[in-house]
Amino acid sequence: MNTPHAGQWTSATTHCTMTRIAICKGPPVDSMTSFESRVPDYVDRAERALDARLPAAATAPSSLHEAMRYAILGGGKRVRPLLCYATGEVLGIDPDRLDDPACAVEMIHGFSLVHDDLPSMDDDALRRGRPTVHKAYGTAAAILAGDALQTLAFAVLADGKSASASRIGMVRTLAQATGSLGMTGGQTMDLEAESRHVELAELEELNRRKTGCLIRAAVALACDALPGLDAGVRRRLGDFADSIGLAFQIRDDLLDVEGDENLTGKAGGADAAHGKSTWPGLLGLDAARQRADSAYSDAMQALQPLGDSADPLRWMAEYIVQRNH
Repeated sequence: MNTPHAGQWTSATTHCTMTRIAICKGPPVDSMTSFESRVPDYVDRAERALDARLPAAATAPSSLHEAMRYAILGGGKRVRPLLCYATGEVLGIDPDRLDDPACAVEMIHGFSLVHDDLPSMDDDALRRGRPTVHKAYGTAAAILAGDALQTLAFAVLADGKSASASRIGMVRTLAQATGSLGMTGGQTMDLEAESRHVELAELEELNRRKTGCLIRAAVALACDALPGLDAGVRRRLGDFADSIGLAFQIRDDLLDVEGDENLTGKAGGADAAHGKSTWPGLLGLDAARQRADSAYSDAMQALQPLGDSADPLRWMAEYIVQRNH
């Protein structure tokens, strides 16, 4: 993959200090447009890396491995791997060092979707324009495929290319984002909020866990790959991820109401049918859009001290709030 400046940038840790409003030294010349031109290569890179790390379909038990590959390699926007690579560009990290965390976070995301779609959860029949895993392979196979994807994600990190201290940090980051105080806890809160009124603060906390924790992890995993990263820089990147994770979920809720099923790849109106607590349901469409815009503005504010080097993440933020699928 041709990634200009990868591995050639001066480490952000030697140039960024939060004692003043400093600019991180990223690529000599870069922009949101130039990052956009690299996105297809990054998506292809993630696809190839995922394919290489998943067990071959012919390996026994083949039915399990077929279901795992079906779940992960069946398309998708690859937002979380892209966030990981984009953060790497901001920090001057060679993408070779980010393939493992990019794959790991996408495997956790895939596992969550497989389980979310189950009859006992959201009971969805369509995902990315084709039958969900339990529809294609059966409920038991879907449960086991999700379980296996979760454990594989941590094996990928443990066996990765980074130094041992970085790998331990990555395992910790992903475990915290996935567990009861993160995504899984958010999924529980989501189920418990069905068919009842929730207040705005509860909905925001639910979303920050269910969706936001894994978005934050995608950024934090890249930070873990750079030992000694300035704490202020890491905090600002975390603030960015928190805000854009909220915007991501609000946009998802809006697409469920007004999105084109041919683009989203799943049936519209599912949230309302299941009595889900959503931003449009609580605030209405216009106010939900305004809240997404506000979260986007907060994300941009967090990146401001990082200067032009943060343009890859600015592009990701703009894509998240404007996407139509």
